[in-house]
Amino acid sequence: MSELIDNQAQRVRTLKDIIKRLHAGEAPETVRASLRELVQKTDYAEIMAMEQQLIAEGMPVKEIQAMCDLHSQVTRDVLVQLEPAPLEPGHPIDTFRRENQALRGVLARIKQALGAARAAADEAAAAQPLLELRQAFNDLMDIDKHYQRKEHLLFSCLERHGITGPSKVMWGKDDEIRDLLKEVGRAFRDRVPLPELAKRTEAAVAAVEEMIYKEEQILFPVCLKNFTADEWAEIWASSPRYGWCLVEPREGYRPRESAQAETVGQAGRGGVQLPTGYLNIEQLLGIFSTLPVDLTFVDENDRVAFFSEGPDRVFARSRAVIGRKVQHCHPPRSVEVVDRILSDFREGRQNVAEFWINFQGRFVHIRYFAVRDANGKYLGTLEVTQDITKIRELSGERRLLQYDEPAAVPAEQVQ
Repeated sequence: MSELIDNQAQRVRTLKDIIKRLHAGEAPETVRASLRELVQKTDYAEIMAMEQQLIAEGMPVKEIQAMCDLHSQVTRDVLVQLEPAPLEPGHPIDTFRRENQALRGVLARIKQALGAARAAADEAAAAQPLLELRQAFNDLMDIDKHYQRKEHLLFSCLERHGITGPSKVMWGKDDEIRDLLKEVGRAFRDRVPLPELAKRTEAAVAAVEEMIYKEEQILFPVCLKNFTADEWAEIWASSPRYGWCLVEPREGYRPRESAQAETVGQAGRGGVQLPTGYLNIEQLLGIFSTLPVDLTFVDENDRVAFFSEGPDRVFARSRAVIGRKVQHCHPPRSVEVVDRILSDFREGRQNVAEFWINFQGRFVHIRYFAVRDANGKYLGTLEVTQDITKIRELSGERRLLQYDEPAAVPAEQVQ
């Protein structure tokens, strides 16, 4: 029957039908056998198109997320294994790949230490392997930087090209891995017995390995195929906001100035006339970067239109989010809350939503405001985030001038 599968569209439809059988409860081995019979070879683009079609047809993202590891396992036999495309040292994907290679090394250390702990004759003999396991696990926790860059930079650009499957499914899988790693951390903290520690550790290791495979064989190739030079420049420029996982970028790749930067430069020669005054672009940028709050504005179509860039931003932002649906800027598990706020604002049921959280040792106040014109028409939503840790500690009064910190700009530079 393989002669019938003679074009990409047909292969995608066949893949989709077979994967539906898997979701319906058919045994993975049976599904795998059918796949080998009907589809001799497929590639990353067809796998991605198949999952995207399933979403478009109404299959819940959570269901695809729950089954995507099985998707990977049953399609691995027919997926064309790609050799990594050669890239300049320091290209964003070069860095992602090197991080994955470093992560493989950490996972190997974890497996070795776990095996040594299991083979130890007694608790005393297991002490050193468990220490090595803990050290390797601490290194593995650096993976969050890798995932944040992927989620906020690669996914943003993919969505511009109409490719939304990875951001909806893969981000959810990233969060599952984060939860598994937290479980391992709790196991160390609570000093659970070795069998339970091993169970949690092996689950986390398997999930990370599976994600590395998906990135290398599906995500990175589709990004390299679709992204423009300007988009890679944008990703390269925004990456340091999130940091690097285990390794740092190599020297070599230097993109040309992005089209976005050129646009900002041209606008810088103009200004904005407001009802209460006039500001040139330089003054506006200075004001927004000085405000003691972080601002993000989402327009009436739920797309991120603007964010301020202060020196002490609570939550990192990348310019890649501009134009992106705000729902895609949040983990899947929080999208329901985002949608409810936007719906309540748009329909006029509410005007303000606020939260306060403890975040990395700081007390953070987050407020959302419905923005409307003079006639009450909804224009969008403004997010205002502020670190109020020091404000909460205030008491009494201060009526005399007193500087708490030295000026950020050296006095000799002030004109």
